[in-house]
Amino acid sequence: MNLEEYSSHLNGTSGNGHAVQIITPSDDHLFMLDEEALESILLAENVRDKKVVVVSVAGAFRKGKSFLLDFCLRYLNAKGNVNWMGRADEPLTGFSWRGGCERDTTGILLWSNVFLSHLPNGEEVAILLLDTQGAFDSASTVKDCATVFALSTMISSVQVYNLSQNIQENDLQHLQLFTEYGRLALEDTKERPFQKLLFLVRDWSYPYEAPYGLQGGKKILEKRLTISEKQHPELQQLRKHIRACFADTSCFLLPHPGLKVATNPHFDGRLSDIADNFKENLKTLIPLLLSRENLILKEVNGKKITCKELLEYFKAYVKIFQCGELPEPKTMLVATAEANNLAAVTNAKDHYCNAMEKICGGDQPYIRPYQLELHHQHLKNECEILFNYTRKMGGEEFSKQYCEKLLKELDLMYLNYKKHNEGKNIFASAKTPATLFTLVIIMYFSSGIFGLIGMLALANLCNLIMGVVLLTLCLWTYIRYSGDMRDVGTQIDILASNIFKEILKPIYRALSDHSVTQLISFVDESNISGNTTLASHVKHKIS
Repeated sequence: MNLEEYSSHLNGTSGNGHAVQIITPSDDHLFMLDEEALESILLAENVRDKKVVVVSVAGAFRKGKSFLLDFCLRYLNAKGNVNWMGRADEPLTGFSWRGGCERDTTGILLWSNVFLSHLPNGEEVAILLLDTQGAFDSASTVKDCATVFALSTMISSVQVYNLSQNIQENDLQHLQLFTEYGRLALEDTKERPFQKLLFLVRDWSYPYEAPYGLQGGKKILEKRLTISEKQHPELQQLRKHIRACFADTSCFLLPHPGLKVATNPHFDGRLSDIADNFKENLKTLIPLLLSRENLILKEVNGKKITCKELLEYFKAYVKIFQCGELPEPKTMLVATAEANNLAAVTNAKDHYCNAMEKICGGDQPYIRPYQLELHHQHLKNECEILFNYTRKMGGEEFSKQYCEKLLKELDLMYLNYKKHNEGKNIFASAKTPATLFTLVIIMYFSSGIFGLIGMLALANLCNLIMGVVLLTLCLWTYIRYSGDMRDVGTQIDILASNIFKEILKPIYRALSDHSVTQLISFVDESNISGNTTLASHVKHKIS
């Protein structure tokens, strides 16, 4: 391995992205979400509106989770190449991993590069890979382990439960929290809350009882999930709920990767050091998870979600696990319903923004205010219908508060679009300079009139006002074209608007009314005069 490859291996990077820690454990055993890092991945323009596949690997520490995910990266980077496993002498890079007995991964990591693939129907979807902190190491509490496992299970569409040598009773008991949550979710929505759970049994040593791969795994899983009368009622319920809560439950048996992998401290993932039967089964396992025919889109309450919607679920789930204790299953259900409704709000707001951009966006001309108001009301109704028709959890009463929140936010967004549209009105833009210039003209003539009649004090006052207004007009012009002192410019606009409303507009109306009155009087007098002349003429004719 050269120096560049070795550095890449240690830092958990490769040429097509790097591992990003999105959930970090703190010293007081709480988990913090890095929203900025997560948003930079999920809200990227090329993926934010695409439906998403989330593959996560969870389980005990030092059992090869990151090692497995790096082969997933190879498969996705190969983009369908049959030789996706790479050269025999090529070191394995991607998510950081190493041999030994100490943990390497903490919290939850997300690969920065979102992979794009096509479903058999041609639809392009996004694929995310999640790596999780190993459970049951010396630095983690039982709550830490349960939290990481819970978060990854609730976020993923495919949860790979990485186990060593066999499926034991304590492995099943770690699913207890989810089965209880699932029971409540089933009562509320009749939809299975979780999608695919794959028990991946590593270092399987009994191929004579059950062969490696999916068929052998099916045989073992059926034995482990068999319900018998001798079992404690709690164990019976656990087995019933595991099958009921996951839409697809399967098992894959993987052989030991070989002595070189287990004992060589300098092992760097080269295929030449890995046992042949492990590689052969790996060629079956990875496509089973990631080939286009086997991709499983993330769903919540039966609705396939996009990357931007997944962000809301991340936020909601991390929030409920930030308290000192494991949340009650009912709390988890409420958090899911909350994220569900927030995602519906986000979708409706996006619909509103996209439509309003086409109506009065930056490239669009000025539109009359009453027309803009009509468009707003029409789109507001559309968004409300869109929100109501989106499948959500929590019931009608729970969703009502989010619908009200949506309508309030749409009104606020409309005010911004309204201001933006007003800025395009050249007459509105010219209002301030026109008002100030008119004031200068009035003061100029007033000064001359007062000077002629000997009222010098008033003439000087008019000159002073004229000078101040001229300076204000010059300052406003500078602010308008330089962009400096914008607050001062806003105050000048407000002052000019008040002068127009309180002084100039009343004067204009008074003059207009006086002119109209004179015109009407003139027309009336003309009519009376005309009628008198006509009457005299008729009288003359009669006589």
